[in-house]
Amino acid sequence: MDIGLLRWKLNNNQYELSQHAEDEKEADKIPFSEIDETVGNLELVENYPDDPRGPSCLVLGFTAKRNPIHFVCGNLEEEKILIITMYRPIPQKWINFRTRKG
Repeated sequence: MDIGLLRWKLNNNQYELSQHAEDEKEADKIPFSEIDETVGNLELVENYPDDPRGPSCLVLGFTAKRNPIHFVCGNLEEEKILIITMYRPIPQKWINFRTRKG
C-alpha cells in the first residue's frame, strides 16, 4: 500500500464510504472535518493484501486534538478508494493505537 497515494486520494475526495463506514461514522460521531484533519498524518497499521474481497489496509490518523481514528480502506487500485469502516479505537484493545493487545 502506498500511503502517500492513499493520503492524496483522501485529501482530494477520491474516496467513498461504505454503508458500514457511514454507520460507524455516525455511531462514533466522526465529522468529515476530523477525517480531513487525519489525512496529513496517516500511517499504515496493518496491510491485508490477501483479503478475499480484495487488498485492503488499516490506517491510523490523529485529529488536531490528537484523537485517533482508524480507517479500513479497500479498492486500493481503483480511482476512488472505499472506506470500508472507520472508528475511534479504544485503549482497551490497542497499544498506542498501532498494535492490537493480546
